[in-house]
Amino acid sequence: MTNPLFDDREIDFVLYDVLRVDELAKLPDFSEHSRETFDMMLQNARKLARAAFFPLYREMDRAPDFTNGAIKLHPKMHELYPRIAELGIVAAPRGPEVGGQHLPIVIDAVAQAYLCAANLAAASFVILCRGPGHLIEAFGNDDLKRRFMEPLYRGEITGTMALTEPHAGSSLADITTSARPVSGRDGEYLVRGSKIFISGGDHDLTPNIVHLVLARIEGAPAGTKGISLFAIPKLRDEKGDRVSNDVSVAGMVHKIGWKALPSLIMNFGERGDCRGWLVGEPNQGLAYMFQMMNEARIGVGVAATATASAAYRESLEYATTRAQGRALGNRNATTPQIPIIEHADVRRMLLRQKAICEGAMTLVLATARYADVAEHGATDDERARAQLLLDLLTPITKTFPAERGFESNALAVQIHGGYGYSSEYLPEAWLRDQKLNTLHEGTTGIQSMDLLGRKVMAKDGAALRALAEEIEQAIAECKDSNLAAPLKKALDCVSDATMKLAMMGMSGNPSGMMLHSVDYLDMLATLVVAWLWVKQSNAAGVRDGDLYEGKRRAARYFVETDLPRVFHLAHLCTSAESSYAEMQPAWF
Repeated sequence: MTNPLFDDREIDFVLYDVLRVDELAKLPDFSEHSRETFDMMLQNARKLARAAFFPLYREMDRAPDFTNGAIKLHPKMHELYPRIAELGIVAAPRGPEVGGQHLPIVIDAVAQAYLCAANLAAASFVILCRGPGHLIEAFGNDDLKRRFMEPLYRGEITGTMALTEPHAGSSLADITTSARPVSGRDGEYLVRGSKIFISGGDHDLTPNIVHLVLARIEGAPAGTKGISLFAIPKLRDEKGDRVSNDVSVAGMVHKIGWKALPSLIMNFGERGDCRGWLVGEPNQGLAYMFQMMNEARIGVGVAATATASAAYRESLEYATTRAQGRALGNRNATTPQIPIIEHADVRRMLLRQKAICEGAMTLVLATARYADVAEHGATDDERARAQLLLDLLTPITKTFPAERGFESNALAVQIHGGYGYSSEYLPEAWLRDQKLNTLHEGTTGIQSMDLLGRKVMAKDGAALRALAEEIEQAIAECKDSNLAAPLKKALDCVSDATMKLAMMGMSGNPSGMMLHSVDYLDMLATLVVAWLWVKQSNAAGVRDGDLYEGKRRAARYFVETDLPRVFHLAHLCTSAESSYAEMQPAWF
């Protein structure tokens, strides 16, 4: 049996039984849709992922060619990319006025998940069109929309998000890329600087690439307040011709995973002739870029969940068909060997993979549904509440599927045994792919500071109160006290710990408040995924069938094995245990 990447029944269960996404069609912006149109998009994505993307994954798991300063992608990418455009997924969540379908983000997330599970690096080219296109749609003028947004949404060109500089890393306040106004050319600047880790910064797939670059206009304020955003094409139009825009590849980053998608060091303006066009207002670039970064963080959650799921389905198939050993107590060597899924420890690992992967998928889709309501909800109050929950869940959605997904991918290798450690089998490749998801678009540490320092404490904790209401509703609907009671205790514990941390910050000890921000993220993520597992168990109810029994068992497993960690993590966060902070370099 070929790896299905996801169980379609399970996905439909989460979409329609747990999250009730068909109800989104009642909103005016989604009125042209129904479950039928949602399923049509998903069926097309499933077919493309399984028939075209997945068979090429192993072959494309190698670095592109970098010769004479130019990147050439794997030849098969030229076959897959037009199929992405044909699917109509690039601009699908946007409105019809820009060529989109107003497809709910939650449905789009599932479609992307299938493509990512099949061939992660190849599927990422969707984001290289959509993210920059949406940024220009939101903040660019009509000229930039015509020149860049429209071809991006059509997939005729791709784009990049160029933030990071070699010397600055995640500290965007320290970027040195500069921009100088071109005399007599309103909005046009000469840009000079270098960026690193630029995904898709150069390739031979489309005739042009537009880079969304953070730079500092000469004389701008220091720090993040003086950062502006520029659209910089690889080739610019000049007197009817396309000429080089002084954008060059300085080197390629040799990655352990995501190999088909080049990660590059880019130079802008080495010859002093790189032209960039200001997007929006001066000195607002970082605020603009956060739109794309937040979308990308949810996209990382999708990619991480997809990578974990593909490996889970692979290990489940392997465990079902691989015969080895005999049942405990059977010493008769003449009896047939049994499939390894019959061994208790293999079932333990498979159940952990299931709990992680399906919990992560529900998290991603729940967050995407809040994104839909935040933009398209029927009332101001609905939109505002959904936005609070979206903001709170975004760093969790980026982090849990990546961190726990890596654990799940490692279990896939373990289940395969020695074969899992070899490149002849796929789990080692997915393990390599997965690691990047804990790093890009903000590491786990950065996500934790965003969560605790900004999202949780904003508006006097309004977002956490809204989340608590959602959890309380699931508890009230739960018929199983073995799930409801522990979830209630964990919610109270998290609420109490958050209050103590808030008091710590208000009393003049912000360092103490933030000392265990990663532990806080882990704690809140564990609570959230436990809540979503209880919701899945509630939706399964007492219905018969393997799908529903599997959901009930996985919910019980997560509540019994993971939820108790909340109490230990809360103790670490509030006791301000500081041994690692007090460590001196010489003591290591």
